[in-house]
Amino acid sequence: MSLQSPVSSFTDLQLPESLLAAVLDLGFTVPSQIQIAAIPPLLAGRDITGVAQTGTGKTAAFGLPLLAKVDPALAAVQALVLTPTRELAMQVADAVASFATHLGDVNVVAVYGGSPYGPQIHALKAGAQVVVGTPGRVMDHLEKGTLTLADVKFLVLDEADEMLRMGFAEDVDTIFGQAPKQRQVALFSATMPPGIRRVAQQHLSDPVEIAVDRQSSTVTSVTQQYAIVPFKHKTGALVRVLATSDAEAAIVFCRTRSAAEEVGAVLVARGISAATISGDVAQKDREKIVERLRSGSLDVLVATDVAARGLDVDRIGLVVNFDLPTEAEAYVHRIGRTGRAGRTGTAVSFVAPHERSKLRHIERTIKTSLVEMAVPSPADVSAHRARALLGRVDARLAAGRLNLYDGLVAQYLAEHELDPAAVLAAVVALGVGDEGPSPRRDAELAEHEELTAAQRAPRRPARDDVDRPAHDSRRRVSADRDASRRPTTSRTAGRIRDDEGPVKKGRTPHRGPVGTRYRVAVGFNTGAEPRGIVGALTNEGGLRGADIGKIDMFPSFSLVDISASMDSAQVDRISRARVGGKPLRIRVDEGPRQHRDAR
Repeated sequence: MSLQSPVSSFTDLQLPESLLAAVLDLGFTVPSQIQIAAIPPLLAGRDITGVAQTGTGKTAAFGLPLLAKVDPALAAVQALVLTPTRELAMQVADAVASFATHLGDVNVVAVYGGSPYGPQIHALKAGAQVVVGTPGRVMDHLEKGTLTLADVKFLVLDEADEMLRMGFAEDVDTIFGQAPKQRQVALFSATMPPGIRRVAQQHLSDPVEIAVDRQSSTVTSVTQQYAIVPFKHKTGALVRVLATSDAEAAIVFCRTRSAAEEVGAVLVARGISAATISGDVAQKDREKIVERLRSGSLDVLVATDVAARGLDVDRIGLVVNFDLPTEAEAYVHRIGRTGRAGRTGTAVSFVAPHERSKLRHIERTIKTSLVEMAVPSPADVSAHRARALLGRVDARLAAGRLNLYDGLVAQYLAEHELDPAAVLAAVVALGVGDEGPSPRRDAELAEHEELTAAQRAPRRPARDDVDRPAHDSRRRVSADRDASRRPTTSRTAGRIRDDEGPVKKGRTPHRGPVGTRYRVAVGFNTGAEPRGIVGALTNEGGLRGADIGKIDMFPSFSLVDISASMDSAQVDRISRARVGGKPLRIRVDEGPRQHRDAR
């Protein structure tokens, strides 16, 4: 389908007034290519196949027409969006909910693995009209009878190629088979291999075919930098980066809602004027926070990708990627929040040591090399504040009325016979909050020295650091690896579903290369399931599904292969997480002897 169109704004797309009002409230003005191409045929009732990457605006491309078909008066599921991962399900649900703010009583519910059933069942029973979920959890709800598709009239397959690659083809067929024959379908995929075309032929009716180019350019007005920062040092590094920036305001991007809330709380505790927005923040509260950012009463906004959509504030001169985004398109969208309206801006990305390959993938995609920077030290922070203070001296001298202070300074110098330069230095130190040696100051210096040492330490070649395409990061490993330590009886056999995909019978999840084998203190006798362990590792530990390999379950414990390195803070959070009512208490596995003893 040709993308040549006279459309120049959302008002040209013939959206219902309630949806147009929501779009304008979110700050959207000019629609993206995929929105221009997809929204009109979807509003007209046509099926579509869209070849589009993450970050091209496809959620609004299907989310707005989807909501146009929903009847708020009917308390039944009328639209279903299938996504391959829990993270995408949450993001899409948040975005669709933000589009529905003027539609009255329209409820959007996300259902995904690794999360309790109770709240999801309650939300479904309360009358959700739109469900966004992973195929595995949607299948579970269908089997339990807590979800029915009898009234569904709009179906979406988002990132269909990833869904099929993860083994969801059978579930997708089953789900579509339970939906009414008369329905509208939108299929979006980054690529259109034969497998996806077969799905389109089977489930879509005479679809309009749409394709848009990958967004790969970044704004030239933004200086792009990165620093290698282990997870445990990220918060301290962020505080010092913000303290040494001359930007009027900054946005800090985190991968998850919980991370954003945690980082925001730390900044506020450090005396920084900061606030957090995520999918949990109500629209009216979001508007108040954004207005504070625009007016200057707020200096730092901590946000997730979805929450920051449509955000356009000229004051933002700095973007910090506290967590490096998975997709290059997301990186482009993030740093586009600065360098606007003819201004310049700076983007700083914190890259964990094992994420170097992800950084190189982003650089290849955007065709730009990021410049490595040194994380500011506590001394750099004090020097920056002192220069700013001294920079105001000329204006204060010109303002006059210093007689009171002249007399006090002259008296002090006469009484103490000190070098005026030394006194001025002490006054400047006090003015920037430097009280001299203290336990807190010593801790800050020690933390920075530890960070510097970690950055300079020779690194071991890691599997994740191999210069390979990002899409290969989840390749499967041999099922026979480490077979000598596999339990003779395992509860991992059978159909296992979670947000990372279904697992075939008799196989355990293999989502990435084996790295370190860990022992967790929950097993099948304690009521644990692999999906719950995966959910705890990704939610509490911040791991990706690709970081988690084989899971072997014993009666009282389980063994998990994790390819990513973890710091003490991550291990502590995972250890306190509960699965089946028991804490995981994760630790490095010490060998097969303890397994025989435990059995």
